Amino acid sequence: MTDHDKLDAWVDAHFDEEVRFLQELVRVPTPTPPGDNAPHAERTAELLKDFGFEAEKHAVPADEVRAYGLESITNLIVRRKYGEGRTIALNAHGDVVPPGEGWSHPPYGAVIEDGKLYGRAAAVSKSDFASFTFAVRALESLGAKLNGGVELHFTYDEEFGGEMGPGWLLRNGLTRPDLLIAAGFSYEVVTAHNGCLQLEVTVHGKMAHAAIPHTGVDALQGAVHILNALYARNDVYRKVTSAVPGITHPYLNVGRIEGGTNTNVVPGKVTFKLDRRMIPEEVPAQVEANVRRAIEEAAAGFPGITVEIKRLLLANSMKPLPGNKPLVEAIRKHGREVFGVDIPAMGTPLYTDVRLYGEAGIPGVSYGAGPRTVLESNAKRADEHLVLDDLRRATKVVARTLRDLLA
Repeated sequence: MTDHDKLDAWVDAHFDEEVRFLQELVRVPTPTPPGDNAPHAERTAELLKDFGFEAEKHAVPADEVRAYGLESITNLIVRRKYGEGRTIALNAHGDVVPPGEGWSHPPYGAVIEDGKLYGRAAAVSKSDFASFTFAVRALESLGAKLNGGVELHFTYDEEFGGEMGPGWLLRNGLTRPDLLIAAGFSYEVVTAHNGCLQLEVTVHGKMAHAAIPHTGVDALQGAVHILNALYARNDVYRKVTSAVPGITHPYLNVGRIEGGTNTNVVPGKVTFKLDRRMIPEEVPAQVEANVRRAIEEAAAGFPGITVEIKRLLLANSMKPLPGNKPLVEAIRKHGREVFGVDIPAMGTPLYTDVRLYGEAGIPGVSYGAGPRTVLESNAKRADEHLVLDDLRRATKVVARTLRDLLA
């Protein structure tokens, strides 16, 4: 029996335990916003201790967290040193978007039905808290001589851009791995991804009684005028194509709008938040300048309104670093053997924390326990779920990959 066979057998023998571990993680809510995520880190550390893994708790100072717009963040690092050699980090994030409406299963219930585990973050990305933890446990079960080490990085602000998660750990010199595998999907190795610009736009008009609307300036109508101009940009963006497989073109979405004071009042203020996805070929500073210009020009065409524009997030795209080749080759090889299908190396329209490691010169990829597509998992929608067989097989792939790279 080869070491790879032994790893597979260990994962199979402990899979029920892995599923219970994931259920415990899903049952601790981490909606972000509001982002009170330190309790989840505490619970994760307790569960890891049962496996003999001591998690370092790195609490981000409260004033930094509040200034960032969240409530609490404690990032975790588990260090497993086996010998001299390179360190491979495994990163997954525990923060998630709020559950929203329309669920047929409790969003934090971790209910299992028809081979699927339902719950917010079941697929993205508490599943990889489980796959990465149990891959390391499987690796250590071999008792083999290994070179280098592994670190588990469990962080809590990917939904806000990662600056208080991996970004904070790296800036403060708390980790410096040589390679990175971050949470991802089971049927592809992600080597590049989109960037993301998020802006908050506040449109100011003048409140007035609805009986005499001419005495005011309708901020909502002004906002609609701006929104029409922004959405028209998508026709232009569709003509800009990326050369990266898996990535198509830039696009813009407005995900939240709020304003007004009452039904019988002309709204004096409306705020909306937009998300502009950037393909790897685009320059973020130019993209932001162009979006701001489009907003300001549209506002100038609606008399009486003024606008404030605030940047919420600027996440750079990720481009492959040459050093990621060993990761890509090992994951593709073992993915093909375990899943029985080709595992392509490609880009994704998502943005992830991998870029922060890449910007620090650490080659990385995304791979983990996820579906073929975001759509299949219902990620960020009602009834998010994970196919448990994907969790089992992805854990084997990661364990085999670690064995090869640390041999």
